[in-house]
Amino acid sequence: MAFSFRQVRYFIATADAGKVSAAAANLNISQSAITTAVKSLESELGTSLFRRHSNGVSLTLDGHQFLQHAHNIVAAVSEATRAPRRQGADVRGEIDVALSYTVAGYFLPPVLARFSRAFPGVTVRLRELDRDEIERRIVSGEVDLAVMLVSNIRNTVEIDSEVLIQSRRRLWACADHHLMSRDSVSLEDVAREPYLMLRVDEADQTALRYWRRTPFRPNVIFNTSSVEAIRSMVASGMGITLLSDMVYRPWSLDGLRIDVRTLSDPVPSMDVGLAWRQDATLTPQAQVFFEYLSRTFNGSGHGLLD
Repeated sequence: MAFSFRQVRYFIATADAGKVSAAAANLNISQSAITTAVKSLESELGTSLFRRHSNGVSLTLDGHQFLQHAHNIVAAVSEATRAPRRQGADVRGEIDVALSYTVAGYFLPPVLARFSRAFPGVTVRLRELDRDEIERRIVSGEVDLAVMLVSNIRNTVEIDSEVLIQSRRRLWACADHHLMSRDSVSLEDVAREPYLMLRVDEADQTALRYWRRTPFRPNVIFNTSSVEAIRSMVASGMGITLLSDMVYRPWSLDGLRIDVRTLSDPVPSMDVGLAWRQDATLTPQAQVFFEYLSRTFNGSGHGLLD
């Protein structure tokens, strides 16, 4: 039996909220991430933890029993992390951290806020850059670390990395789109529809890499660097797209619903992680930052797929 700390957290949040939607809102993640994590946990445990009904969810007998174990797991992990935190609490200094656009907007802010509270003596100076410039500054030593889409790294000879989360890429469409009612949706099905292509953080190049493994190509009607533009256009029925759960929100800015579906064809995840120069010796403050992020996400490389 193997389950992750993330699954346990999502289970507790759902049990406390009584609704998947409320748990997702409290954790600032998608409902699908909660649902996938809980179903996977139930599969690992071999039992149902929740009863599903129209008003939300309620714990089964096994669910109630596991909830106490789950709270004990969280308490144990919290206690385990206090010792290294106390040892590093007196670390002071500055670190230069490069980050990519998606990381800056959708991943790092809450993590950085928690780090700053835990290590008030460490000042993190952020540099938002494109991938080429991030890699150049890592190798030159101009930045201590980077938090970036490590699945996009080109210079793997001089740069090491560690995955923090893997964010599943799925189909986005308006709530009444005909593909959403199908039992199965493939890349061939997607290729027949008007497609909205995101360019930021090399999303278009990544997309074309997995499309090229098939005989199909997306029918791109619009390219943009704005996630919000994609969100609004998908919600209004202008087209569909494939993007990661990390940037997914169920509503556009004008209040229209966006639904998601997992494709039957394999689509690579978007991997967010830490990157550093292979031969670098991290300063104490950079080491504290590295260990904090690695510990927070368990250094497992599973992240949102859990």
